[in-house]
Amino acid sequence: MAAVSRRNLLKGAAVLGLGLPLLSAARASPATADIGLAKTLVLVELSGGNDGLNTVVPYTDPAYYETRPRLAVGRDRVLQLDEHLGLHPNLKPLMRHWQAGELAVVLGLGYPRPNRSHFRSIEIWNTASESDQTLQDGWLHRAIVEAGGLPPDMGPLGVVLGGPVGPLAGEALTPVVLKDSKQLQTATRLLDGRDAQSANPALDHILAVRRQARDAAGRLTAALEAAKQVKSDFPKSPLGRQLRLAASVIAARAPAAVIKVQHSGYDTHANQAARHPRLLADLGASLSAFAGALKKAGAWDRCLVVTYAEFGRRVAQNGSGGTDHGTAAPHFLLGGRLRGGLYGRQPSVGDLQGGDLIHSLDFRQLYATLVQGWLELPPAVDTFGRQQPLPVIA
Repeated sequence: MAAVSRRNLLKGAAVLGLGLPLLSAARASPATADIGLAKTLVLVELSGGNDGLNTVVPYTDPAYYETRPRLAVGRDRVLQLDEHLGLHPNLKPLMRHWQAGELAVVLGLGYPRPNRSHFRSIEIWNTASESDQTLQDGWLHRAIVEAGGLPPDMGPLGVVLGGPVGPLAGEALTPVVLKDSKQLQTATRLLDGRDAQSANPALDHILAVRRQARDAAGRLTAALEAAKQVKSDFPKSPLGRQLRLAASVIAARAPAAVIKVQHSGYDTHANQAARHPRLLADLGASLSAFAGALKKAGAWDRCLVVTYAEFGRRVAQNGSGGTDHGTAAPHFLLGGRLRGGLYGRQPSVGDLQGGDLIHSLDFRQLYATLVQGWLELPPAVDTFGRQQPLPVIA
């Protein structure tokens, strides 16, 4: 048989972020790398815990202004969504999508017995566990396995452009951890070589995985080389660069069912009045540029963007001009096949638990919406319980 360098194989797979021993033989089939992708879910992690009250502002609530004398967003600056709630003014780029019915705001997301540790709470969000339950696999893996696999028109890859694999952890998707095109080119070169077969089933499995990884790297490399053709002006920020790469991958119809990006810096314990508006300006401009790029590429209807974070912030400002770790917060869905609007109920600033907002919607209901409404999988009762999807997907 042709000589195979196991060292290069494993090195190339490590560059791609592939867990070789965990992949099933069925998913290692090279044919799966040639699927024309039907849909992509884009997860945007707002790392650090976004202040939901200054993102979606309860501008008619006197208690909001009483508890935040230096941080509250002035009523005359709010971008009104309805007669009670509005967006922070730095999210103005998203208003055109709100008016077009492409933006949905899901209010009061959280979970019972909230944990205010960054590490533990993001683990809960990543795995869809109970607050007193520790799980290893991501919620996407768990839901896909429970359903018996993805639909046949969805690609087998999960592309991680920022942060850890999080929701993609597990065997159900092949996670490709990607920072730039050079990383992929290196992996492709290391994994290149003649295909071979042996009398050893374990080695055959590794070779099949090599073919899958090589094919995936080739498809993604081609997508990134076409990035300059994406017709949209993205912010020159880490989030802008990540979403530009994501738009290139989607426009090229690379076989990625899920793409994850990360926007860092939301742990605003101090100087929030200066820091948080900059974050929201970057978020709004980057998401709007992403939508514009996919519209020009004719791919907007096959993409859904969802934000999430480990928690919101406390209601009252602290002595350092910021806010500390809190609980419930709103999140955004953005896409060409949405029924835009407000979903759920805004938690009351006047009815707190330990100084924090009381969540009005379990975050697993949002996940059930993504799995059933977007990925079109059966209800994942073991993963999310009996959560009913929100009627947000058109």
